[in-house]
Amino acid sequence: MTSKIVTDGTEILTEEQAEELWELGNTGAHNAADALSSLIGVPISINVQKIIMARLENLQDYLDDSIASLVVFQVRGQILGNGSLILHVPKKTTIRLSSIMLAAPDEDREIDEMDMSMLHEIGNIMTSSYLDACANILSIMLIPSPPSMVIDMPHAVIQSVIAGQEIDEEMDHILLFKTDMQCAEHELEAGLLLLPSKTLLHELLDRFRKIKSTSQ
Repeated sequence: MTSKIVTDGTEILTEEQAEELWELGNTGAHNAADALSSLIGVPISINVQKIIMARLENLQDYLDDSIASLVVFQVRGQILGNGSLILHVPKKTTIRLSSIMLAAPDEDREIDEMDMSMLHEIGNIMTSSYLDACANILSIMLIPSPPSMVIDMPHAVIQSVIAGQEIDEEMDHILLFKTDMQCAEHELEAGLLLLPSKTLLHELLDRFRKIKSTSQ
């Protein structure tokens, strides 16, 4: 595997498939960054740093399990497989984004209802933009479900999401897009977690490969 891919020994993807997913993920991340920049009025860039492939029980080795805001979406549209997309925002960034949008002082406090409402809006816009970019490349329709938001440790939330999904196949592996959020004016941190069924994962990759082959 290349340096872009981190794994605990789990190989959900071949190196070629991981490169394809990297390209698709970065396109979505750039689109999400543009949408967030427009919303909060501050230039932001988002790039995929690494793709982490790991078993669920090893997730804590790659993702800070501190209390954070997680906005959970089901991926829907012209697809056969199932999956979820989760926006993971640490507490400090949640409060900082809220302060930016409200032009309020940045302070150390607990997450309140206004922060949660703000993150719902940000999650909706970023996830829709992310899936729109991927859908345009794949020439299909991809849309997020209405969001649900949880303030908790990521590992607990992910286990709950998987348990609540009606998926016939076992989902014990995680694909984590470790994103780098850059902002010249503010220190921000966030990540996107993709929880695809095997059917959805290979469906997206097959479509991407066909689109690339016809464009060459």
